[in-house]
Amino acid sequence: MSERYLAVVDLGAESGRVHLARYNGQRLTLEEVHRFANGPVALQHHLYWNVLALWQEIINGLRKAHRLAGNRLESIGVDTWGVDYALLDERGLLLGLPVHYRDRRTEGLIEEVCARLPREEIYAQTGIQFMPINTLYQLLAQQREQPRLLESAARLLLMPDLFHSWLCGERVCEYTNATTTQCWSVPGGTWAEELLRRLGLPTHLLPPVVAPGTPLGKLQGEPGDELGRDILVIAPATHDTGSAVAGIPMPAIPDDRAYISSGTWSLVGLELAQPQIAQGSASNFTNEGGVFGTVRFLRNVMGLWLLQECRRSWQADGQTFTYEQLIALAEKAPAWSTLFDPDHPSLLPPGDMPERIREQLSAHNQAVPAAEDVPALVRAILDSLVLRYRQVLEQAATITGKTLRTIHVVGGGAQNRWLNQALADATGLAVIAGPVEATAQGNALLQLVGLGELRSLEEVRALAVRSTVTQTFLPDPEQRSAWEEAYARFNALFPLVSPLH
Repeated sequence: MSERYLAVVDLGAESGRVHLARYNGQRLTLEEVHRFANGPVALQHHLYWNVLALWQEIINGLRKAHRLAGNRLESIGVDTWGVDYALLDERGLLLGLPVHYRDRRTEGLIEEVCARLPREEIYAQTGIQFMPINTLYQLLAQQREQPRLLESAARLLLMPDLFHSWLCGERVCEYTNATTTQCWSVPGGTWAEELLRRLGLPTHLLPPVVAPGTPLGKLQGEPGDELGRDILVIAPATHDTGSAVAGIPMPAIPDDRAYISSGTWSLVGLELAQPQIAQGSASNFTNEGGVFGTVRFLRNVMGLWLLQECRRSWQADGQTFTYEQLIALAEKAPAWSTLFDPDHPSLLPPGDMPERIREQLSAHNQAVPAAEDVPALVRAILDSLVLRYRQVLEQAATITGKTLRTIHVVGGGAQNRWLNQALADATGLAVIAGPVEATAQGNALLQLVGLGELRSLEEVRALAVRSTVTQTFLPDPEQRSAWEEAYARFNALFPLVSPLH
């Protein structure tokens, strides 16, 4: 067969990328053609996404991909982070800038909501980890600050859906991202409208929901005028983790494998055939929708955001480090000497991360590195993340009754050899790292579903296996006892329980 060319738009919290995907009938290859920075814009005590700048960068990347494809681009798909949304009027025009999930407007709202409705009832409906970033609490915060805006809006679209609507005109929401909102009913398979009404939220603005791999329509408007109106817009798994899990080179719904999608956030969990509602509540796990009816049973861990924000703080103080330099410094620092809870709520917003971590260490009577001791602080971050990963994996295995033997690490964290080896040593499990661009790969795979090339999860995963180069890390027996001792200390200090229990 002749090669097929697809454009993959993958927006992360720190950067955006446009890839040209090529499929020759046997293998899928990705070429990054455009990369650009992304991040919040502070204005009037709020944090916003600069969606117009993102849109311009998307168009710039699509131009490059189309040119490299010899003007034979067949389809485009967009994935982004979850939970954030835009409001549109009846003509599809934007009503204000989308607010960033790290904005402080949702602080305290989980407790307020759970005082009005039983926590167990909310979880039974939505199956989603209670986090202040969830769309549910963002909507309540917006209703409090701008009560008329929600009522006047004609449509709510999550971030990838907004860009799809600008590309082809369709104002729908893709399923995997809808399930991240805590506004979706897992047992009902639709929006949790009764729950939203009981909380006083309008439901008229909720969009129709489509499955990942759904063709949405042909390119329209200015993009269509420039690139051609025969290019098909296809909804991949628009939640970046949904695409990342789809792109993992593993069997469909494996019994003995876990995954960590490692980037700004670390999503640690299992691929299941059915949600775990009754068992997942006490441990605050999330049951997000996956491709082909699967469930992403996982917990959100703060992830490399801790390191990213420390790096920004140090850079503001005149100390510039690459991530590779920070890892090298941490390797030389004493191991497990100081630990903290990487998911503490105080670490969620932007700001002086080194100082907030030192405050957490002090609050738990841990050794507090000096402000200038960068190696010790980075080591504390990495050690604490690895130990939290183990906690989550063990809890997931206990809830589901699975015996884990392998962890797949995908995303940017797959490049971190030290972290991968530490994870193997701490858990006693094999770690398979790669692909780094699992999200882009999963996005492209679901576009191939929309184009009719792939028809099942088994076919998707078989192509992922053929298209991926991985690296395996095995546990070092000489390191196991030291990690066991550190894990026992971490478990005693920071047990994995729901923040509301």
